[in-house]
Amino acid sequence: MLLSLWQHSPVTWLLDCDGVVWLADVPVPGAAAAVQRLRDAGERVAFLTNNSWPRVADHVKKLTSIGIPASPDDVVSSSMAAARLVEPGERVLLVGGPGVKEELEGRGAEVIEPGEGDPKTVRSVVVGMDVGFSFSRLAAATTALREGHARLIATNEDATFPTSHGLLPGAGSVVAAVATAGGVEPVFAGKPHQPVADLVLDRYGDISIMVGDRPSTDGRFARLLGVPFGLVLTGVTPAGHGPVEPAPDVEASDLTSLVEAVLRTS
Repeated sequence: MLLSLWQHSPVTWLLDCDGVVWLADVPVPGAAAAVQRLRDAGERVAFLTNNSWPRVADHVKKLTSIGIPASPDDVVSSSMAAARLVEPGERVLLVGGPGVKEELEGRGAEVIEPGEGDPKTVRSVVVGMDVGFSFSRLAAATTALREGHARLIATNEDATFPTSHGLLPGAGSVVAAVATAGGVEPVFAGKPHQPVADLVLDRYGDISIMVGDRPSTDGRFARLLGVPFGLVLTGVTPAGHGPVEPAPDVEASDLTSLVEAVLRTS
């Protein structure tokens, strides 16, 4: 279904990364050319990722390495949104990676890792993608939540992570373990929740379309912003899928096809 929602020229195209631009370390064919096509047409392109593990510089380097020149201003991550939920000087227990740590420290938080210091003295437990997740890290987070009465902040709720070899556990799987063991409900920062929406709107203003591969996050985020949702089938959602919620405003096999379809109608 092509868009009947375009009432004005696009302002900023917001693209998910995993499943749209790349699959882990493998670029999606044609994605770099599609981004260049948008830029040549005068569109601004920004990248919104729920992957909290990499640092901003890592995202920029990866985009550039696959033929998409980018700057730090072009990237927004769930790590940034999570960091905005803590206060400068706040003591935070981190179950996550270097991307979240960088943002928390940039916010002025005192970040400790599981096993460092007394977890009962922390105010917040921040959980994201954690490739070294273990029972001991889970136990430290649980102690902070149950005995220290810390709040739980999650970068995102994506249960899986698309790669060229299939789906792997995502940050949401780690969050689920911590929330269950800690007996608390998390506050989510990334797509499709308000904290990252506030961050995106503060940085870019009007958004014309959100393009992603996962209706439950990218689609719901588009609805939260009140913009069209473009679904591509190079990530979590396969070709031949049944009904999805929310239904996309435009759907294509890949980013190249979606860009061409939208530019023809705008």
